[in-house]
Amino acid sequence: MTLEAILAAFHLLAILTFVVFLSSQAALCRIEWLNAAVVERLARLDVIYGVAGAVMIGSGVARLIWGVKGASWYLSQPLFHIKITLVLAMVLLSFVPSAAFRRWRQNLRSTGALPPAAEIARVRRLVMIQSHVLPVVAVIAVFWARGW
Repeated sequence: MTLEAILAAFHLLAILTFVVFLSSQAALCRIEWLNAAVVERLARLDVIYGVAGAVMIGSGVARLIWGVKGASWYLSQPLFHIKITLVLAMVLLSFVPSAAFRRWRQNLRSTGALPPAAEIARVRRLVMIQSHVLPVVAVIAVFWARGW
């Protein structure tokens, strides 16, 4: 039971960290707020967001493998598959903003130029899509935990 508690705690800690840094990206990635300091901050936040996402997925896989319920229970649950599909969609969506934040920082450092407004809006849209999918994942987890 101690292992189960530790795995659950790591998973929850990673989820909460993920939420905080995704929310920070959503708050900062705005056309009207973007300046050199924000570009630098977005790139740093994205690293923490990525690490939190990796720990979230890794701890989830650890719960699947070493958790009390076992892989066969998880894999037999339809809501598990929906939840994982949504998380993987978020992972795929996150690659575009991550690459953009790095590119923006590199361009800022080399030329001093900020990204064009249209690109900021496009990247913000992807961050916001992730921000809106995440609560759906949480709702699925709640229903799943209650036997749906």
